[in-house]
Amino acid sequence: MDKALQTMIDNMPVKTGKSLEEWKKILKLKAFEKHSEGVKFLKTQHGVTHGFANTIVTLSKDENNALSDMVEAQYKGKENLVPIYKKLIEYINSLGSDVTITPKKSSVSIIRKRQFVLIKPATKTRIDLGFKLKDKPVTERLENSGPFGSMCTHRVRLSQVTEVDEELKNWISEAYQKSV
Repeated sequence: MDKALQTMIDNMPVKTGKSLEEWKKILKLKAFEKHSEGVKFLKTQHGVTHGFANTIVTLSKDENNALSDMVEAQYKGKENLVPIYKKLIEYINSLGSDVTITPKKSSVSIIRKRQFVLIKPATKTRIDLGFKLKDKPVTERLENSGPFGSMCTHRVRLSQVTEVDEELKNWISEAYQKSV
């Protein structure tokens, strides 16, 4: 990182009221199609000057691209599962602005105050969706946590996008509600 950029990052809390990490969290809650939309948002909604807004969006995008690359790597050779993943993420994003989606090497953690869902492409034909649903009885579909161990209390196996149905959404919503 060049010296001028590092100085700008170091000065960010004083000049903008927030650190780069705090700005990244704010931008993570919004999904801007274009760089200019993110810059405009920071300028109009938060009073950030153009130079800082541009830097914040650029550095956030670099991080978002890295996270996107992690998800892409998880589904390499499992591209048929991507529509299931996208439908899950679309629904999860509708639950509230306090949801954080955190890709890891082999799974994606969905966090509110704590993790409430875990999405893992388990095989070439199946996603395992882990839940934190304490005291919820297991059913034929809502199994025990299996390979997730103590990270989750339950698991649902998904092979088709149609399995992201109302029953599944209700379990996701319940896990979200219990994660406060």
